Amino acid sequence: MNAIIHSLQQHLPQNINRFVVAFSGGMDSHVLLHSMVQLRASNPEIILHAVHVDHGLQAKSREWSEHCRLVCEKLDVTCELLKADARAKSGESPEAAARDARYQVLLEAMHANDCLLTAHHQDDQAETLLLQLLRGGGPRGLSSMPMCNAFGVGQHCRPLLGFTREQLLAVAQQAQFEWIEDESNFDTGFDRNYLRHEILPKLKARWPAMAQTMARVASHSAEAADLLDVLAEMDLPVVHDGEGLSIQRLLRFDDARKRNILRFWLRQQHRPLPDTRQMEHILVDVLQAGEDRNPCVAWPGAEIRRYRDHLYVISPSPVLALETALGWDMKSPLQLPGGTGILHAIETTGRGLKQSLCLSRLVNVQFRQGGERLKLAGRDHTHDLKKLFQEKGVPPWERDRIPFVYLGEDLAEVVGYWVGEGFSALDGEKGLQIEWKK
Repeated sequence: MNAIIHSLQQHLPQNINRFVVAFSGGMDSHVLLHSMVQLRASNPEIILHAVHVDHGLQAKSREWSEHCRLVCEKLDVTCELLKADARAKSGESPEAAARDARYQVLLEAMHANDCLLTAHHQDDQAETLLLQLLRGGGPRGLSSMPMCNAFGVGQHCRPLLGFTREQLLAVAQQAQFEWIEDESNFDTGFDRNYLRHEILPKLKARWPAMAQTMARVASHSAEAADLLDVLAEMDLPVVHDGEGLSIQRLLRFDDARKRNILRFWLRQQHRPLPDTRQMEHILVDVLQAGEDRNPCVAWPGAEIRRYRDHLYVISPSPVLALETALGWDMKSPLQLPGGTGILHAIETTGRGLKQSLCLSRLVNVQFRQGGERLKLAGRDHTHDLKKLFQEKGVPPWERDRIPFVYLGEDLAEVVGYWVGEGFSALDGEKGLQIEWKK
């Protein structure tokens, strides 16, 4: 236990007093929690808070929650029992679903400047590295889990990464901890469990120091990934102009640096990364397309699109029922479909739509169906909205999600862009300014 206490003193951030321990009730989290309690005994300024997440996937989950509560009560540690919806969506890995649900709950339990502590150890690191290797991960993936990293409004530290599972088990047995054994951890139908029970024991039998060696591989990969980020930080300002990535500038780089820039940019935008095949589609089908083309490469959580000389990343959007007209009294906010936002009508003078027309005509909100025309003030004739959008440089995928306000049968306003001639409030005239909160 003394070695673990020393590791905690060495790796825990010094500017944080409140530590949130992810306490599953398993062997390794018992060792972490008891070690933090011992550290607190000599450092009374430390505030400990345990969080147990019930995934609702096991019949004994209520018993496990009660076990964790009682352990924390004996140790004088506040314990928060939380539930997570860990059901996997269609096509999603059950392991990934449980992990994501758990971290979402832990994220919500954090206060500003907290430090989340998890009991990941050296064998977990080896499993993660092997999984990344088998999935074709690059340096960032092979760097596996860092000792500490930013997490929401605080930090996330894994102070047991320097210890093997066997070392932690010896500590737990010597201290006579009573911990939970989750039977699902022995189901080799899950990839991680298969590596843990079928593959790693054979590797360790041949190479006893395998876990330590793979930890060094993860460390070397982390250094390489950091250097690639330094390069990307120098390259990105060359191609990023505040709107998107300039394709002409991006094409000046070789493919390896293009990929590095794109991955770095996507991580900055908090988007999931494309796989190798999808990345090649971006390099060939998107970057090399003609300027009059609008190609798209999509994967779960992100879409890469091109418009003119720019590359954009957006969230996949649900298909809107374009033919649907939404009646609006303009007195209360209007919720738009498909997550496109909310419309508010604000009373003004000399701006927005004429209030008198809005009160005397039926007001409907629709989305683009094609062929719409609008006459702008100061122009001699009506214009096709497609041409107006092109003049304004509005990307095609945004055009179908812009609300149009109709007064009776007439298109009066393209929200956020234009009010048609004859519909705009004049100086001193009461108007309704439409605000669109996306």
